Amino acid sequence: MNAMPPQSSLSRALQLGRRVLEIEAAAVAALAGRLGEAFEQAIALILQCRGRVIVSGIGKSGHIARKFAATLASTGTPAYFVHAAEAAHGDLGMIAAEDIVIAISNSGASAELLTIVPLVKRRGARLIAMTGDGASPLAREADVHLDAAVDEEACPLNLAPTASTTAELALSDALAVALLDARGFGAEDFARSHPGGSLGRRLLTHVRDVMRPRERVPAVTGEAFLGEALLVMTRGGMGMAVAVAPSGKPEGIFTDGDLRRALENGIDVRAARLAEVITRGPHTIGPDALAVEAAEMMERLRISQLLVVDGEGVLAGALNTHDLMQAGVI
Repeated sequence: MNAMPPQSSLSRALQLGRRVLEIEAAAVAALAGRLGEAFEQAIALILQCRGRVIVSGIGKSGHIARKFAATLASTGTPAYFVHAAEAAHGDLGMIAAEDIVIAISNSGASAELLTIVPLVKRRGARLIAMTGDGASPLAREADVHLDAAVDEEACPLNLAPTASTTAELALSDALAVALLDARGFGAEDFARSHPGGSLGRRLLTHVRDVMRPRERVPAVTGEAFLGEALLVMTRGGMGMAVAVAPSGKPEGIFTDGDLRRALENGIDVRAARLAEVITRGPHTIGPDALAVEAAEMMERLRISQLLVVDGEGVLAGALNTHDLMQAGVI
C-alpha cells in the first residue's frame, strides 16, 4: 500500500493547481482584447471558401487542430484534419486549390508545417496561421495571421504546452462559433450533424415519435364510476386515467394524486363518478412539437403525464416521463 504524501506536498499541489488555472484564464482573457481585423478577415475568408477547410498541426497543437476540425465540421463548416507530418508523405493530395488551410503552431516554426506551406500555396489554397509569434516564418507566409500568444506557460518550467494550447483551443472555438452564427446554423442543423447521439435524440425527436397512441391511453367517460376508472388506470400503466367527452376531447385527467386527495376527503370509491374527482383543463401538447418541449413543459409544471391533442383538440395520445426517458430525451 502506497504511503500518503505529506500534507505539505498536498498543499503545494493545490496551490500549483490554482496557479495553473489562473495563468490559463489570464491567457484566454487576453485573447479577447487582441481580436480585431485579422479575426474578421479569417471569418470572411472561410465563409467565401468554395472548398473545404483543412486544419493541420503537430504535437500538442496537432491535438487542438484535430478538435478544431471536428468542431467546424459539426457546426456547418466542412472541415477535416490533416496531420502535418503525414501531409508531406502523401496526404497533401487531399488539399485542393479552393481549400483553406489553417495551420496551428505556438512557435510558428514547426518544421513539418513549414515543409508543406510552399506546396499548399503552389496549389492555390489560402493559408490562415494561428501562432504565438507574429514574426515567425509561418505567420509571415500566411494570408491571415491569428495571434494566440501567451505571456507564459502554466508549467512551472515554462516548457510544457499548457497556456498556449488553452489559448489555441479558445481561439479556435471563437472562430467556430462566429462561423456558426454567420451561417445561421440552428439547433436542427446541429442535430442533423449528431443523429446518433443524445443531441440528435433531443433535437430531432417529436412528440408523435414517443407518445402512446390514443388506443393505448387509459381513457373512460366522465360518467364512469371511479372504481371502473381505477381498473382502467391500473391496466394503462401511466399513473393516470383520462376522462374523454363524446367529442373525443379530454375533459380532465385523474392521477394517483387525485386518488389520494379523494380518499382524504372521504369519497365513496364505489359510488362516485370520475367527473367528480378529475382535474379539469389538463395540460396538452401537439404531436408535432419536439419531445424536448414536452419534457421542458412537464418539468416546469411539475407533472408526470401530458396529454397529446390534434389540431381540433381531440385526444391523440399521451406520454409520461418514463416514455421520454426510454426514448433518451431526458
